[in-house]
Formats: sequence, structure tokens, C-alpha cells
Amino acid sequence: MLKSTLAIVAAALLLGACDSPPPQAAAPPPPAPAAAPYFMVFFDWDRSNLSAQAQATLQQAAATFKARGNVGVNVVGHTDTSGPDGYNMALSLRRANVVKDSLVQQGVPPAAITTTGVGKSGLLVQTGDGVREPQNRRAEIMVGGGGMSMEIFSDPRRYCKALSDKYREFRNFQASSPEAIAMSQCEQGNYEAGIPVLENALIVAKIPLPMPGYRWPGKSYAPS
Repeated sequence: MLKSTLAIVAAALLLGACDSPPPQAAAPPPPAPAAAPYFMVFFDWDRSNLSAQAQATLQQAAATFKARGNVGVNVVGHTDTSGPDGYNMALSLRRANVVKDSLVQQGVPPAAITTTGVGKSGLLVQTGDGVREPQNRRAEIMVGGGGMSMEIFSDPRRYCKALSDKYREFRNFQASSPEAIAMSQCEQGNYEAGIPVLENALIVAKIPLPMPGYRWPGKSYAPS
């Protein structure tokens, strides 16, 4: 009798195990976001015209934009360390705008392209001042990339840089201007001195801030 009871219990347990659903496999981790396509073109010394090689690179950039759909294109112009700061800032912006014009001719909407000139900053090859380094005379083109993250506004260093870049899009650099001094303050980490000046300069010039309507908290401002 005992053996029969044990056999019945064992059979029931075996049937229950068969009826249980198989364990679910762990879901694979989400794929890492793909890096935005990146292109670079180079310029002769003190020039902003595009070489044949640069034109071919920009054709690839335009084709990438069309393949990716509704994305933004960010163009940043650079110079080497030779020449005055103010001249280089204007030259770097001319280079960025020449790249934009070429992309527009190839079907990229103007509204999709943001141009910035940063002069001597962001060297590809680190050199001393006054050095004619060919690889530093360039424009960088990023197709897509998701735009500006809100995280930038919780980081004073990144926000100060965004304000500086935005101002450089619309104004040639003047080495003795309050805005130039404010940008220097940002580079030295003195954000409370740099941010209000740059915000006011953009607002007075009717240039949208990186985040429209945002003002850096905890600091007094001049009337705008």
C-alpha cells in the first residue's frame, strides 16, 4: 500500500514538472546607440575655399544625411595657431559656413545645419602659438547625434561652452570685448563671472540662448 502511494505521488510530481512552463531566457541588453557619422575637411593656410578632396567628402556627408532622414548636421570650423585670435575666429566661422553652403547645394536643408567657428581652440594636433599645422585647419561635420542634451544645463562648464559657441556663431571675436573676457573666464573655470555676461550678450543681440528662456540661477543680471 505504501509503495503504491509513493508511486502515485512521484507520478503526480513528474506530471506537474512537465506542465510547468520553461524558464524565460533573459532579454538581451539593448544595443548601444550608434555613433553619429563624422566627417572632416581640411583647408590651405589662411583660406576657406574647398579642395576637390573636401568636396568629395562633403558629397559623402550629404548622402549620409539623406540616408538617415530627419537629423541635424553640426559643422565646426577650426584654424591653426598662427595669426591673431580675432582673425582666426572669423576665419573658422567662414570655413564652417563654406561647408554649410556646399551641403545646401547638395540638398541638405539650411535649417538642418548648425555652424560654429571656434578659432584656435580644439586643436587636432597640439602645437605652440604661431604654428602653421595643416591638420588644425579644418572643419568637422557630424551628421545626427541627437542634438543638445538637457544634461548640459546642470553642468556649468558645458553650459558656459554652449553659450560661447552660440555667441561665436553670430559675432566675430574681439579680443578685448566683455564677451571675449567672459569666454576666457569660462575656460578658467570661473563660470559665475562668464555665464551672465554671455547670456546678456546673446539676449541683447536677440540671439536665442542654447535653451530658449533659460537663465543661469543664483546670479544677478543686467537689464536685457
